[in-house]
Formats: sequence, C-alpha cells, structure tokens
Amino acid sequence: MYYVNREQLSARLSVIPSIVEALKTLEAQWDGSLVQAFAQERAIHLAIETVTDIGSCIIDGFIMRDASSYEDIVDIIAGEQVFADELREPLLNLVRLRRPLVQEYYEWPRGERHPVTITLPSDLMAFKAAVERYLLQELGA
Repeated sequence: MYYVNREQLSARLSVIPSIVEALKTLEAQWDGSLVQAFAQERAIHLAIETVTDIGSCIIDGFIMRDASSYEDIVDIIAGEQVFADELREPLLNLVRLRRPLVQEYYEWPRGERHPVTITLPSDLMAFKAAVERYLLQELGA
C-alpha cells in the first residue's frame, strides 16, 4: 500500500496560485527595476522548488524509482503519467533554471524578463490540475 502525504502535497499545491499571481503581476507591470528582477527570480525559483517538491512527494508516496536529479523528478512523474506529455518539456526547461538561479546567480540577466515567465503561469496551473487529478484517480477522495 502507498503512503502519500496528502497534507504535504496539498500545502505545496496551494502555493501555485500565488506564484502564478506574482508572475502575472510582474508581466503586466514589468519595468526592469532591480526589485522586479529579484521578484521574478524568486517567483521562478519558487515554481521550480514547488514542482520538484511535489514530484518528490509523489515519487516517495507511490514508491516510484529514485530520482537522481531535478530533471529526473520531472521525467519520472511524466513517465508515470502524472501530467500530460505536453507539460514535460516546459517543466524540464523550468527545473533546468535551478542551477543558474541558485549557483550562478551572479550571471543571471536581471534587467530583462525571462522568457519562461510568459508560459509559466499556465504551465503551473496545468501541473496543479494534473497532480490533483492523478491523486484523485490513484487514491480516491
């Protein structure tokens, strides 16, 4: 039997609408200021951490194979059909940004909007809905 920590998953899923709201606000009001640049970085970083935390919880709870990297987390849950195939590449592209954000932050292009912010709100909401469907399908109400 599986032990899926639904409270932990729910807490992480509940953050997604706030990240989406922040990204949309930044998109609408972008002026390239340092404060907005840092807000954009943080929103992208939170999106990455949220996707990988949720993926890790699913992998652990459903006893899937161990992930060897952030990209592997996305690949594993994609392979288990947690979300639709069309989300795989956008989510992989997202998690690939972790290293530049966290380890190479001094090279991050702060004065410009990152291209991922354009599609990230809809990708995150699709991911959230897919995970909720998957949990309902696998665990019931």
